[in-house]
Amino acid sequence: MRSIRNCSIATVLLLQIWSCSKAKQLSPTPVTPSSFSFAGLKVNGVSINSSAYKNVNTQPVIRISFSAAINHNSTAQSITFDTKTGTAVSYLTAYDNHDSTIVITPSALQAITQYSLTVSTKLSSSSGGNLQSSVSLQLTTAVDTTNKFPVISDNALLDLVQKQTFKYFWDFGHPTSGLARERNTSGDIVTTGGSGFGIMAIVAAVNRQFITRADGLARMQKIVGFLKTAQTFHGAFPHWMNGATGVAVPFSTQDNGADLVETAYLMQGLLTARQYFNDTGVPEAALRNDINTLWKAVEWDWFRQNGQNTLYWHWSPNYAWSNNMQVNGWDEALITYVMAASSTTHPITKAVYDSGWAMNGAMKNSNAYFGVTLPLGPAEGGPLFFAHYSFLGINPNGLSDAYASYDVQNKAHATINYKYCVSNPNGYSGYSANCWGLTASDIQNGYTASSPTNDLGVIAPTAAISSLPYTPTQSMAALRYFYYKLGDKIWGQYGFYDAFSINDAWFANSTLAIDQGPIIDMIENYRSGLLWNLFMSCPEVKTGMKNLGFQSPNL
Repeated sequence: MRSIRNCSIATVLLLQIWSCSKAKQLSPTPVTPSSFSFAGLKVNGVSINSSAYKNVNTQPVIRISFSAAINHNSTAQSITFDTKTGTAVSYLTAYDNHDSTIVITPSALQAITQYSLTVSTKLSSSSGGNLQSSVSLQLTTAVDTTNKFPVISDNALLDLVQKQTFKYFWDFGHPTSGLARERNTSGDIVTTGGSGFGIMAIVAAVNRQFITRADGLARMQKIVGFLKTAQTFHGAFPHWMNGATGVAVPFSTQDNGADLVETAYLMQGLLTARQYFNDTGVPEAALRNDINTLWKAVEWDWFRQNGQNTLYWHWSPNYAWSNNMQVNGWDEALITYVMAASSTTHPITKAVYDSGWAMNGAMKNSNAYFGVTLPLGPAEGGPLFFAHYSFLGINPNGLSDAYASYDVQNKAHATINYKYCVSNPNGYSGYSANCWGLTASDIQNGYTASSPTNDLGVIAPTAAISSLPYTPTQSMAALRYFYYKLGDKIWGQYGFYDAFSINDAWFANSTLAIDQGPIIDMIENYRSGLLWNLFMSCPEVKTGMKNLGFQSPNL
């Protein structure tokens, strides 16, 4: 009996164990699928240590690899591919490496455009796991090297660029005053210096028969008649003024009065026009008399601020000399001292030039950059407008004084700027022997004076084109490139737009008087020397420059 009873107990125990085991099999513990990770990225077969690819073709093949096979149904909702402005890009998707690599092929992209591609954590594996962290990629497409316009002769191209750019000053000139607006969005604000450049452009346009002499004279009469009634300060004009009223518009809080450098640019233009409109008839004689009235009214010597041996840039009726900015050292303002020394009513002496502008020789440089010795100015030359603004009228060829030979200075400056861009130490996309030129211009969300020591990857067409007299081969190559290769991006109603960055796929839609003017004027000086010849023919300028110690066959 005991044995039967023991057997029964054993049977019951076995049934219980079997029952529990089966219960466990019927109710398993849930298992969470493993997450997976990004493993690698290639664009057109190339992998780089960055998520930003430059100079990409317009139909790239993008391969994004992961540590697990991908669930095809999750890709559409997890991939975002669009432009910088948010426009979605259509693309095809394929898979490779046992579905662990997504192959993305967009439809044709646009040239020099920035795109972003993001794979979010919504992407899942074939086993149901989630991507651990998102993957982002930035693509910037390359330049389309096809010609955007029919090829014409270089001479015809120079004609075209001058004529188109001239429209900024002619068609867009302020209707009341005839003066140049600061930029294409400035409304009634006109610029004194830019108007001086524009006046020289009018002279060039008449001489090239873009407009008639009668029309050019009429515009000059409007401009000069307006300037005679505009607000001045000891004969000097403000940087900006209202083109309808002639009242000063503050350039900054304390800069609401005289700007002597801008006034010098204006006088450079007016004297050039005075020499050009030399007919003995009453209209042109009256224009010359009116220009002389404006010219003689500027109290250049008063801007020595109580007789100091230097000139001061600003004076305000509210803040007096509070800006306290001397015009000295090597920059764009040589013309200010030339104008001041040339005045027949309020001249300065050579001592003011030597001590103020030249700082008794401290403006010298004499170091070599990229194998080129630079006589004057900051390291690597500074922005190229230093070689342009004063030399729209001053002919640097054969010009020298105690401090430099000025054709050597300007050629060295332009050559250094060119060689810097070709060497491209910052690795900016787009810089080349055909695409160069750093100067003051608009940049993304602002404005800066670009130079080799302040290089943000922004090229300004005015820099290379206005250097034609100094670097004719390099400048002409740049002009051709800007027009033929980038013309669909940077050529507009008033010639070339102000600036661009191939590196950042950014293109300005602005045009500025102080950048457009030198393009016309320096092309003209390169082609004919017209503006140089006219300005240097002024008897006052000859006397003034000689008094400062300048020597030149043109004096």
